[in-house]
Amino acid sequence: MASPSLVGLPSDAELMAIRRVITQGAVPALRALDTTVEIETPEHVVFSCSLAGPARRALAYLIDLFVRLAILFVIGLVLSLSSIGHAELSGWKLGALLLLMFALEWGYFVTCESFMGGRSLGKKALGLRVVTRDGLPVSFGGSVLRNLLRAADFLPTGYAIGLLTMTLDPRFRRLGDWAADTMVIIEERPRLRDPIRLQPAPNAAELEQLPTRLDLPGPVMEALELFLRRAPELQKLREDELASMLAPAYAKQLHVRYKDPSRFLGLLYVRAGGDKQPVGRKAGRKQRVR
Repeated sequence: MASPSLVGLPSDAELMAIRRVITQGAVPALRALDTTVEIETPEHVVFSCSLAGPARRALAYLIDLFVRLAILFVIGLVLSLSSIGHAELSGWKLGALLLLMFALEWGYFVTCESFMGGRSLGKKALGLRVVTRDGLPVSFGGSVLRNLLRAADFLPTGYAIGLLTMTLDPRFRRLGDWAADTMVIIEERPRLRDPIRLQPAPNAAELEQLPTRLDLPGPVMEALELFLRRAPELQKLREDELASMLAPAYAKQLHVRYKDPSRFLGLLYVRAGGDKQPVGRKAGRKQRVR
């Protein structure tokens, strides 16, 4: 059977709405709701970010503090060695050292965040990044503003106000983050996802009802993959409810009947080339899509 002309199917906007429903319909059991935030892009794509709490940010700051002290120590040592034979550092060398201390205190974070994509060395070591409320990279102006208020966060000592503000704020923002409309997130390390597999594997009897060549648009394949990855996290009734948002339209266009809407969407994904799953020889009992 050749690939049919699929008309009258969900539009891109409708597919985007379906994807949002699928995303919101399944929440991992171990997800910490109080340390994550949902961000919606202008294209209405919703993704989750893990927020960096006070403890992780304090550890990153200690690493940055060590880096700055190491830089100051090395340059101070060089200046001292160059002054051997003199009772004390000359005026210009002492002035240069004081200027360096000022530059490290006020310019270190701005320079790092501007040239390292919202990260300092300490943040990079712990997988943290400064972003705007919309999840965009922090600008130079935003970095300057949030770090200028670091002095206010430090008051009265030991970043007491900053820690108090982060503890009370649901996004763990200090005063500088409030002013610059930024937050610090934990970046997930990239990992390979396991291929989608239907259990039991699709058999010839199931696939012969579908066209031998089925070309589905990219947004449709993305919606199918998102659903199939979410399905194991859903209750069966909710899974069938979400599957029924797509399955009837494609079944009507392809003149196919199905008993399980989730299984039908899985077969569409396989026939369209998703993950290239091999075909089983015998039909097995119906199981959930995994």
